[in-house]
Amino acid sequence: MRSMNDLISLRGKRVVIRCDFNVPLDGDTITDDGRIKAALPTLGKLREAGARITVLAHLGRPKGQVNPKYSLAPVAKRLGELLGTEVKLATDVVGPSAIEVSRSLTDGQIALVENVRYEPAEESKDAAEREALAAKYAELGDIYVSDGFGVVHRKQASVYDIAQKLPSAAGELVAKEVEVLSKITTDPERPFVVVLGGAKVADKLAVIDNLLKVADTLIIGGGMAYTFLQSKGYGVGKSILDASQVDVCAKYLADAEAAGKKILLPVDVRIAAGMDFEARTVVGEVETVAADAIPADKEGLDIGPETEKLYAETIRNARTVFWNGPMGVAEIPAFANGTAAVAKALTEVPGLTVIGGGDSAAVVRDLGYADSQFGWISTGGGASLEYLEGKQLPGLAVLEEEN
Repeated sequence: MRSMNDLISLRGKRVVIRCDFNVPLDGDTITDDGRIKAALPTLGKLREAGARITVLAHLGRPKGQVNPKYSLAPVAKRLGELLGTEVKLATDVVGPSAIEVSRSLTDGQIALVENVRYEPAEESKDAAEREALAAKYAELGDIYVSDGFGVVHRKQASVYDIAQKLPSAAGELVAKEVEVLSKITTDPERPFVVVLGGAKVADKLAVIDNLLKVADTLIIGGGMAYTFLQSKGYGVGKSILDASQVDVCAKYLADAEAAGKKILLPVDVRIAAGMDFEARTVVGEVETVAADAIPADKEGLDIGPETEKLYAETIRNARTVFWNGPMGVAEIPAFANGTAAVAKALTEVPGLTVIGGGDSAAVVRDLGYADSQFGWISTGGGASLEYLEGKQLPGLAVLEEEN
């Protein structure tokens, strides 16, 4: 994969860079600027080299329509604060404003065009439509740098097609993401423990399938745990369940045992009659029961205290840990304990810890942990999972091709 080290004589060159600035907002306030901070090493290196930088990025899902709700204005403001310089913002994506702003840059200056997803062709399935848009992006620069790891699993105009229009390379962030994820899938220090949570077991089946080949232990939590518990013959009450995957989960348990590996499941769970997710409240009382004793009228919503101890001890004794997905409905305080226990254990690992983006990254920051307390926090939940599934990611593959 071509890297920034392959780019020479950047002074005065116009560089178009794709970043992932899809940050959470409360009105106009950014509530987690982790993805913006993650781009600073690459942007700083380009500025030092004297490049004239035009940033492409998206925010939310405006679905090809201009929508002020998804404007990158708050991002431009925060990026300017972090860099200590003005970041110009074009009022369009590839129109007169973008062209004028890009051409006005001097050495070391940086500008942002508006949300690339305002353009219908950005996410089009029609290659010709994407290619036509990519040609307009290419008019904004002489060189393309891919630094939005959160979108490299997408075949989109600003990720894939533009890399075929300009000399291109991976930015510092994308290169580091690939380095870390490659290490844990090919040469992890052992014991290697994988912690998987989240709601749907189907979302993680391919990851389980691939990582069972290399991991020593898989820890299962979150809503997906109940399909595994059902596969052991346990009743799971009203807990989230993917009945179509029960046999698949049973096979994974058998395969792991045959290979001398472990899949750890909850031994106890926190339950309630239900929850109001929007109000972040519990319906009825919260109880803790054994994993094989969930009442028919109750719902498992977090791992229990004994499971917390089991999981935390297993994590602390590892040398490499990958974690993706909360252990319960962590947005509700009564069901955040399991996720908090996993996060704390990760800070105590005497080796490499990798948090696979998405909800897990947001949770550890909400809990007050600094990014530096973990080995690596991925900026791409979906991208990191697809990489761990062994899939070829279009935005990476295109950087290996000759322009």
